[in-house]
Amino acid sequence: MARIPINIKEGKVATEEDLIVGIDLGTTNSLVAYIKDGKSVAVKDGKGKSSLVPSIIHFTPIGRIEVGDEAKEKLLSDPANTIYSVKRLMGKSYKDVAGLENYFGYKIIDDDTESLVKIRANDRFFTPIELSAEILKALKVRVEGELGRPVHRAVITVPAYFNDAQRQATRDAGKLAGLDVLRIVNEPTAASLAYGLDKQNQEAQTIAVYDLGGGTFDISILHLHDGIFEVLSTNGDTFLGGDDFDRAIMDHWVAQYQLDPAELSQALRLKAEEAKKALSTEDTFQSSLNGYQVSLDRATFNALIQKYVQKTLDSCRQALKDAQLEPSQIDRVVMVGGTTRVPLIKSAVSAFFGKPVYDQLDPDEVVALGAAIQADVLAGNQKEVLLLDITPLSLGIETMGGLMDTIIPRNSKIPTKAGRQYTTSVDGQRNLKIAVYQGERDLVEHNRKLGEFILKGVPPMPAGLPKLEIQFILNADGILKVKARELRSNVEQEIEIRPSYGLSEEEMAKMLLESIQHAAEDMQVRGLLEARNEARNILLSADKFIRQNQEILSEEEVRKITEFRDRLQQATKGEDKDLINRIMEEINDFTRPLAQRAMDFVIAESLRGKKIND
Repeated sequence: MARIPINIKEGKVATEEDLIVGIDLGTTNSLVAYIKDGKSVAVKDGKGKSSLVPSIIHFTPIGRIEVGDEAKEKLLSDPANTIYSVKRLMGKSYKDVAGLENYFGYKIIDDDTESLVKIRANDRFFTPIELSAEILKALKVRVEGELGRPVHRAVITVPAYFNDAQRQATRDAGKLAGLDVLRIVNEPTAASLAYGLDKQNQEAQTIAVYDLGGGTFDISILHLHDGIFEVLSTNGDTFLGGDDFDRAIMDHWVAQYQLDPAELSQALRLKAEEAKKALSTEDTFQSSLNGYQVSLDRATFNALIQKYVQKTLDSCRQALKDAQLEPSQIDRVVMVGGTTRVPLIKSAVSAFFGKPVYDQLDPDEVVALGAAIQADVLAGNQKEVLLLDITPLSLGIETMGGLMDTIIPRNSKIPTKAGRQYTTSVDGQRNLKIAVYQGERDLVEHNRKLGEFILKGVPPMPAGLPKLEIQFILNADGILKVKARELRSNVEQEIEIRPSYGLSEEEMAKMLLESIQHAAEDMQVRGLLEARNEARNILLSADKFIRQNQEILSEEEVRKITEFRDRLQQATKGEDKDLINRIMEEINDFTRPLAQRAMDFVIAESLRGKKIND
């Protein structure tokens, strides 16, 4: 078990190696920061102008990957291959994003399963993890250019409401970008750190963090005592932000000046954004737009955005209600996100909470600055340090295809516990093998097996119906207890093991180094195995669909489904995951209307002969 130095006040792990950077991986923009001469600074571009890297990735026809401002220019000219707002897809399944397809200009595969979402670009299929890794690589290159030396370790921030799957996806993206992610930190916590709210006094404080960015809004209520941040409640809207203010201005100008929005689309949007920014410091805005003279005053602008501001206040009200607090019980209101520069936002939030807002730091940079402070703590550059145990390597179980599914990530403070739910992939499965592994690689064959046990006596059910809960409990002595329980039948089994027994620090370091060196190839293998697993489920579903719906399917439809099935089965024998995904997408597109017809038929049959009363 590893002994690692830690800041006693903040309870954060510290090591003595090289610099650790802080990263704000944002929905609209991303930033990287580090500690320079004792002060947190965000790294600007080569011209020294902007610290913001637009969270946008573009895939050129020849396969080149562009990130940031270069990719942003392709949003209108090549929307199908220009990916934005990927953070909204992190750790999400197809079902999670159902109904949002029209929001994105690119193709998201929807195969109506619990599998993690995939994005299509140039006939290739990417996970949000792979796409986020490209943004992180760009940030890594930026900070390395500034420092003139390699950077391998980072702290990355996430919204307070991110679940375990979304946090693990963020860790995986960092690893794929060549970064050892030492901590995942909540964004409101990072913002509070940037303002030094953890050091202002020893009294307990209750802090509201109001975060309004380009595309998302979050409000978090935190309790702070002795350097420990506790999230009391969160609320918000993942589709509300400064972009809505821009659209309100655009719609106003289109109606006022009889403009053609299709003809002026990009120019109109950029001019609306320019007006919004200008009205944060000026009372009026005037400019020309492709020969048209346009103008807007702050009073009109405030009227246009009032409904959006009110929506954020409604979220604040709900967050306070969930935390069982009144506005007067909030000690500090911290402002985060570029859109909080709008004067109406500041005045409305100040009035709602009944106190001035904290906005002295650049709202775009405050989260990244706080992440850098957290990173500095981990680097051991703080006083008041004690020893605390952490888990040196990730702990997880083997899932279908020999994949490692992490349940407790490395660097988790102990004691700790975590759990996840699974299901079966075979009809009538009565016994389930639980194999426990330690390590950082995507395949269990590259990790260290700690033990296994059989969960016996599960009642036979169709595949996908059993609910299997796996719980990992790691105590202060480093002993891991693994519990498996089928929730429908309450069948339960457990095992105890010592994860670090027989492992030297050199062996642990080697396992970590190999995980980063092989991250790209591990991700490729994982993608292929996951595609094969999904394909097997679709093959079973296709056969079952034909059997159950013969009376409503034509011979041509049956022939077509069978043809798709044979092509998919053949593809699973190969090594091309994109081909497997492409055929699955074709099957889903073809069978979706047939499935709807089958559903309508079943409903009609069930209602046949029945009288519906008024």
